[in-house]
Amino acid sequence: MIKQTKKQMFALAAIASIGLSASTVFAQVKDVVVDGKGEIPYLIDGRNVVARSGTGLCWRTGYWSPAAAGTAMAGQLPVGCECDSDIVPKDKCAPAPAAAPAAAPAPAAATPKPTADKVKLSADALFDFDKAVLKPEGKTKLDDLATKAKGIKLEVILAVGHTDRLGSDSYNQKLSERRANAVKTYLVSKGIEANRVYTEGKGERQPVTGKNCSDKLGRKKLIECLQPDRRVEIELVGTK
Repeated sequence: MIKQTKKQMFALAAIASIGLSASTVFAQVKDVVVDGKGEIPYLIDGRNVVARSGTGLCWRTGYWSPAAAGTAMAGQLPVGCECDSDIVPKDKCAPAPAAAPAAAPAPAAATPKPTADKVKLSADALFDFDKAVLKPEGKTKLDDLATKAKGIKLEVILAVGHTDRLGSDSYNQKLSERRANAVKTYLVSKGIEANRVYTEGKGERQPVTGKNCSDKLGRKKLIECLQPDRRVEIELVGTK
């Protein structure tokens, strides 16, 4: 168990050293105590305190994702507010305002809150069936997306790949990841910062066709019927 823990700590330290860990460096290390419920996206000690590097960077675990950083709680705020403040939406990290007295003056105009714009792109428009190489029409769609991202104060882009149920679970998982990574690589080539784009593959686990496509259709018609399941969902978070 000790050896395994050391290996995990060395791996997490390596991740932090290449810039995949939290980007905020703390001048003074502050203990962040998590509630200890559900999947914790950061390494913690026996006191439920998040482990940090010598420069104050929080060490992520394999459970880490932008969503987990914004949902796992450390007291009244998500743990990511301390560890990944450049990723977690700012409105999640603002403490609840105290009730204003009756004679208080009108509050100043609120700063714009981050908004999420979710786009679903058909994988058939981006890739050929069973492929992860971007097609020309797929690049055109991503060009439009990159232009839109540059028109806002971008916080993060999440690209999630999906497949249909044809093929094995392990194969489809890797295919969905390759498609999401192909989208990230192309967006970065168009000027989007790499540390703003996060990818995830869901494989065949989240179909949208339900029970509408019977295996009795024959392979060609079944592939056509399952087309909506082969998709890439891209979410832009930022302020206008």
